[in-house]
Amino acid sequence: MKKSLLLFALVLLLAGCASTGNQAAPAGGTPAGSPSEEPGLTAGAPEKMTCRIVDGAEEGELVLAGPGGAGDVYTLDTEGLAVDGPLADGAMVEVGFDGMILETYPAKFGHVTGVTVLEEPADDRCGLYLQVLSDLWEVDTALNTGLEELGVDLSGLTDLAESEKSALAWVFGNAHGLMPITGTLEEIWEAGYLTPMTEPEGYEDSVALYRWENGCLFSLSGSAEEGFEAQKWASGLGAYFFTDCTARQNADGTWTYEVGVEAIA
Repeated sequence: MKKSLLLFALVLLLAGCASTGNQAAPAGGTPAGSPSEEPGLTAGAPEKMTCRIVDGAEEGELVLAGPGGAGDVYTLDTEGLAVDGPLADGAMVEVGFDGMILETYPAKFGHVTGVTVLEEPADDRCGLYLQVLSDLWEVDTALNTGLEELGVDLSGLTDLAESEKSALAWVFGNAHGLMPITGTLEEIWEAGYLTPMTEPEGYEDSVALYRWENGCLFSLSGSAEEGFEAQKWASGLGAYFFTDCTARQNADGTWTYEVGVEAIA
């Protein structure tokens, strides 16, 4: 079942990345496939696309969330490009290009004619959540040492666009050399990634009695304004939690946060 689900996700990915402009790329919420091994170009009329910089502004190697839905993610190297305005993570930019999209994941623009930073104030809450995921990675590292599969569930976040969630998941996975598998714990369980543990009588169908032998699921839920929670889960007896987290936005659009309670299972 796992292989067929991954193949289906890959078909969606290639179909979605062939879109241009404001059309969405592949749908999320299911385990992600791999990038296309034979990328191609799809042509279109010259156009502009408004995106949010999710990561990479300081290096000039941008990861962008597009205006479409889940999977509408792009990378863009700004070296040698005309850039109007200071780049910052969380800023909105307008990318001018020739209407061609390279069918990879993340997608790439064809010939870029320029990048304009829009006047809208930067809001780097993607950077906030990336920091939370990175901090969660560093605690109780036995849960995520030597991973071969990395799950990311951002479905519970209420203050990010679906394309921003996709971009954030990709940045986090890429930082650890893994293509993220997106989905809830139940979806990943149903897809066949988990292995049964010893099953006490009466608990035969409980996901809590499973383990992910070669993987770990990182989850976030809530919002920056209302508070959020984070956890990583390797098994019903191996998990770590940040709860009652609060965040504050700084004048430059960046965020800082505090963990209310840390817990382990």
